[in-house]
Amino acid sequence: METDFTTKRDKCWLSQKITSGFPTFSINDFSGRKSKLIHQTICSELSRLFPNSKESKTEDPALQFAKTEDDLNEGFCILRSEDGKIKILASEEIGYLHGLFALYEILAGGRNVSFPYVSVPDQSIRMLNHWDNFDGSIERGYAGNSIFYNNNEFRNDFDLLTQYARLLCSVGINAVSINNVNVHHLEAFFIEKPALSDIKNIADIFSSYGIRLFLSINFAAPIIVGKLHTADPCDPDVRKWWSGIVDSIYEEIPDFGGFLVKADSEGEPGPFTYNRTHADGANMLAKAIAPHDGIIIWRCFVYNCQQSWKDRSLDRANAAYDLFITLDGQFEDNVILQIKNGPIDFQIREPVSPLFGALHKTNQILEFEITQEYTGHQIDQCYLLPMWKEVMDFDTRYEGESLVKDIVREYSPVTKNSGIAAVVNVGMDENWTGNKMAQANLFGYGLMCWDNTLSSEEIARRWVNLSFVLDNEDTDEMVNMLMTSRKTYENYTCPLGVGFMCRPNIHYGVDVDGYEYDRWGTYHYSDRNGIGRERSLSSGTGYTRRYSDSRFLEYENLNSCPDELLLFMHHVPYDHVLHSGKTVIQHIYDSHFEGVEAVEHYIEFIKRLKGKISDSDYSNILERAERQLTSAIEWRDTINTYFYRKSGIEDSKHRKIYE
Repeated sequence: METDFTTKRDKCWLSQKITSGFPTFSINDFSGRKSKLIHQTICSELSRLFPNSKESKTEDPALQFAKTEDDLNEGFCILRSEDGKIKILASEEIGYLHGLFALYEILAGGRNVSFPYVSVPDQSIRMLNHWDNFDGSIERGYAGNSIFYNNNEFRNDFDLLTQYARLLCSVGINAVSINNVNVHHLEAFFIEKPALSDIKNIADIFSSYGIRLFLSINFAAPIIVGKLHTADPCDPDVRKWWSGIVDSIYEEIPDFGGFLVKADSEGEPGPFTYNRTHADGANMLAKAIAPHDGIIIWRCFVYNCQQSWKDRSLDRANAAYDLFITLDGQFEDNVILQIKNGPIDFQIREPVSPLFGALHKTNQILEFEITQEYTGHQIDQCYLLPMWKEVMDFDTRYEGESLVKDIVREYSPVTKNSGIAAVVNVGMDENWTGNKMAQANLFGYGLMCWDNTLSSEEIARRWVNLSFVLDNEDTDEMVNMLMTSRKTYENYTCPLGVGFMCRPNIHYGVDVDGYEYDRWGTYHYSDRNGIGRERSLSSGTGYTRRYSDSRFLEYENLNSCPDELLLFMHHVPYDHVLHSGKTVIQHIYDSHFEGVEAVEHYIEFIKRLKGKISDSDYSNILERAERQLTSAIEWRDTINTYFYRKSGIEDSKHRKIYE
């Protein structure tokens, strides 16, 4: 059996080998085709991670995979006998594989655990969304070209895709969509042959690791692909056409997951074209795919992208809530609404979407962005787990304590049709993520989705221990670098939740007014008197009223609004005093100097890692950090000068601010 890969890529957190303790193993198989696939995958992974372990038919192997009557879902229970033998129990075949990867992580990472060790996923759907295009480009990709496509052809590098699938499975991912939600002309034809034959090969690889494949579709496909005169979801011919398409997909790919849909947003077609609702559009597709146990994931990122800065009553932040709250309870059971974590667009700081807690009758997926579109392009180090955990643990204050991580599951009528998704950060770069440190976000996302109780620090420490061999002091320092990096990035970029001061289109680097007079509805309204978007009910857009009564009162009132969201919720004078005791303008000055200083400290630490980590990792991490410092300095000087010129208020510490 082949134990290594011909396509050489970074093995990431699966780079170590366990060479002792498990000379033999046995697998008590489940029935069916999938069980055989998983059996083969387990054998392959044991040969890679536990290379001295051989399959045995003896009754007392060192490592045993056995069925249990307990409902462990996709999870597992690891037992250890007094003589050190290990038994992995599961109620589904994929639980064996998850248990094997967990055993590896415990041993390779030197983690102390107690047995029996039981782990069951907290969220049903744990998904990654690829925004890959058939030409090989990746929308908002910062790690090279697509691993699936090149020059309008399928790469068919199955060795590479197997490496990718095992990384995802090892952290609990169970669903992946493989093409951009902005579905271009050629990709619209992915739903039929000949593309389906190539997609089947990809699906088979993912399936062998317990991962279901999804496709993003173009809502106008009946016109583009089917040559119909309409894509009206209520038209009988359109319904019939979609049913035929779905049947042919499942004939080719029996465990196909379903469709991901972006409709009526940023120029994409949708049901609004035909004066239909989003429930009409989603339900039409849901009925077509329901006989195959497929699901429709319908993105809530819908807003008017032709706004005017002159009209302060129009607020992009209100759009998704106002549209979908009126449709609550109108969707089929196999429709899931995919809701971005915030109301705007994956900013370094924005409030939690008010849809969470308000929707009670509709299946939900919480959407994050792993790829660093607005958080540094995988040049700047920005460990995103602290931000995601803030969202997961956010109390919406509906009906007592109601945390987002629980709402997603408990407020969905069909629990299995709920979960978390994220736009992934992977490409053809040898280390997968461009910046080695960005691997921590991919690793951490998977672990967080599986176990919502894990802390950001615990996840960071696990990643460091699996990725490097460092002494305790350096391990602690690297964990600290990760844990502070989100705050550092926030410090030298957009202050107090104001958002969108980046360069238009590319979203990297500073351009304070780049979007200020554009059509995208992302205005900060800075003037000589103050800064911020007024979203109060009393004197603004009324966004604050979209929350529960308790959160509304907190955000509406200047005296209770959290500092970190102040400029998202209110327009305030530069001399407004924050809860921290600083004025807004002094906070802006201080935070931007502090952000640059933190990056300088990161570089000092990284330079001390020379000879302690591989040369390739060292040069990659250092090169990215030095580019980050250049960017941070430019942000600091531009932001500080901009607001000094606006306010005329000097820095109380008399540091260098350009005039």
